[in-house]
Amino acid sequence: MTRTPTTATPDLQHDVRRAVDDAVESAFGTARTEVAAAGGEGAAVVEVARRAATGGKRLRARLCLAAAAALAPRSGDATDGPSAIDVPGVLGAAAALELFQAAALVHDDLMDASDTRRGAASAHRFLEAEHFPASKDGTATRAREHFGSSGALLVGDLLLTMSASVLHAAVLPLERDTARAALATYSAMASEVAVGQYLDLLASHAPWPTDPGDGVDLERAERVIHAKSARYSVELPLHLGGVLAGADDDALAWLGRIGRAVGTAFQLRDDVLGVFGDPAVTGKPAGDDLREGKRTVLVALADARAQPQDRATLRENLGRTDLDPDDIATLRGILERTGALAEVERRIADLVAAAEDDLARPPSGAGDLGVLRALLAAAVDRSS
Repeated sequence: MTRTPTTATPDLQHDVRRAVDDAVESAFGTARTEVAAAGGEGAAVVEVARRAATGGKRLRARLCLAAAAALAPRSGDATDGPSAIDVPGVLGAAAALELFQAAALVHDDLMDASDTRRGAASAHRFLEAEHFPASKDGTATRAREHFGSSGALLVGDLLLTMSASVLHAAVLPLERDTARAALATYSAMASEVAVGQYLDLLASHAPWPTDPGDGVDLERAERVIHAKSARYSVELPLHLGGVLAGADDDALAWLGRIGRAVGTAFQLRDDVLGVFGDPAVTGKPAGDDLREGKRTVLVALADARAQPQDRATLRENLGRTDLDPDDIATLRGILERTGALAEVERRIADLVAAAEDDLARPPSGAGDLGVLRALLAAAVDRSS
C-alpha cells in the first residue's frame, strides 16, 4: 500500500506502543501473583511466557487502537477525536490481542518444529536448553525434547488464559451491548485460529491431488488464510477497535472490507517471505516453509501450473527437513518458473488496491486515518 505521512507525531506513536507494552507487562505482574504459591518452578513458566510476549511489531494491538481512534465519537465540529488509548477498554483489548498472538506463536512454532522465532530460540527449544532438569549423568534427547514440547504447550495455554482474562477485565465496566460485542469478536477470533491451525496441519499431510488442476489444494489454502491469519491478524483487531469505539454497522462493515483485503494480502506476503525472505531480517531460516511442508497458495499455484518434472520435484522435496541451500534454490526456481510467485504478487497488489479504494471513502464522522493507513501499509510492505 502507498505509505502516506501520518498526522500523529513519532512521539505519540511511541507513547501508544509503550502503553501497549506496559499493559502486557502488567498482565504478567498479575500472573506472578496468581502462581506465587507454586514456588520458583511455577514462576519460571510465567517468565518463559513473558519472553514469548516480548518484542514484535505489536501490529494487531496497534490496528485495534488505530481503528478505535479513527471511529471514536467527536465533540461538536472537532475533527480530532480522543487518543486511541483514551477510548474505554481499548488498551486492555489491545494487550489481550498481543497475549493471544504470543500464545499462537508458541503453539505454531511447536507444531512446525521451528527452532527459532525473531532470531532467538523458540519457546520449546528455550525450555529444552534452559529449564530441563537434567541429571548429572545426562538425559536422553527424546526426554529433553518431550519436556520442551510439553512445557511450550503449557506456556501457550497460560498466555491464552491471560489474554482472555485481560479482555474480560477491560470490557467488564463497559455498557453491556458493547462488552458483549467485544467478547463475541474475541471468541470468533479464538475459534477461527484453532480451526485454521488444524486446516493448515491437515493440508501439510494431505495427499497431493491426482488432478493438479482441480483447485482442491488452492481452495483449501485460501480457507487456511481466511481462518488462520487474515481475520485474526487484521480484520478482527480492526473490528474490535471499532466495536469499543461505538462504531455503527456501516463503519464496522467498512472496517471489515479493508481488514479482509489487507489481512489476506498480509498472509500472502508472509507466505512469500517464508520461502524467499532474508533470514537476517525474518529471524527464521531461509526456506523454512519449504522444510515444514506448508501447502500455501504459493505452492498450490506452482503445483497446478508446473510441468511434470517440476511438479515431481516439488512434491518429492516439499516437507523434507534436510533441505540444503541448493534444494531450496531449486524449489524457489519452480515457484518462479511456474509464475506462482508473480501471481501471488498480483493478488497482493489487487487486494491492496481494493483496500485503498475503501480507505478513500471513509464513513461519515470518521476522523484522521493517517495512522490506520500507515499501519495497513506496513502489514503488506514488509520484509519480516
